[in-house]
Amino acid sequence: MGKVSVQEIKELMTATGVGMMDCKKALVETDGDMDKAILVLREKGLATQAKKSGRVAAEGICTAVVEGNVGCVLEVNIETDFAANNQEFKDFVAAPGVQGFRCCNCKDCYRAEPC
Repeated sequence: MGKVSVQEIKELMTATGVGMMDCKKALVETDGDMDKAILVLREKGLATQAKKSGRVAAEGICTAVVEGNVGCVLEVNIETDFAANNQEFKDFVAAPGVQGFRCCNCKDCYRAEPC
């Protein structure tokens, strides 16, 4: 297994979005072959994804939006309470509930009066 340059690692990181050490390991494993390294990283990613699929997203936020006589309750879950309390996540959850009213198709909704 040969040495790989910093430039090769940087190129693989840019192409895949994977961390530096994972890129370096993949390049060393494939003797610097960029295409094979991408395949190795892809296979590793699938293995990582399979491990994460069993995890429970038990934290999250519920939001309710009411306009007139129509209401919407939305629950969005995430894995950690730290992430659930992040302002960016809170804004993400709030946006769809409000947006749902603005995209209402009158023939499909249950409003007493047309939109």
